[in-house]
Amino acid sequence: QVQFVESGGGLAKPGGSLRLSCAASGSIISFGAMGWYRQAPGKQREYVAIMDQSGNTNYPDSVKGRFTISRDNAKNTVYLQMNSLKPEDTAVYYCNTVPFMKDNWGQGTQVTVSS
Repeated sequence: QVQFVESGGGLAKPGGSLRLSCAASGSIISFGAMGWYRQAPGKQREYVAIMDQSGNTNYPDSVKGRFTISRDNAKNTVYLQMNSLKPEDTAVYYCNTVPFMKDNWGQGTQVTVSS
């Protein structure tokens, strides 16, 4: 069963940047599209970035122009570059396949944006 290990979260000031990494225990090539998701306290988990095998990406309006997803298939790793962070970006961030595998959520990485 594939496992995802997210890292790179932390505390950032509004307007700051963070780069998240997600290491998969299996070949992400076989998974097809990969995505980043987040869950803020009291809210449902939502997607924030998707990249398919062809490199096509998709972002919700809330992060478009600020977040960039990338993947390194050779390293089985997916990245999320987050710029111009806002307090509303505060959440636990996860990676998973698209559509997600409900039994394969990792521990996530906490991102807190505060002055």
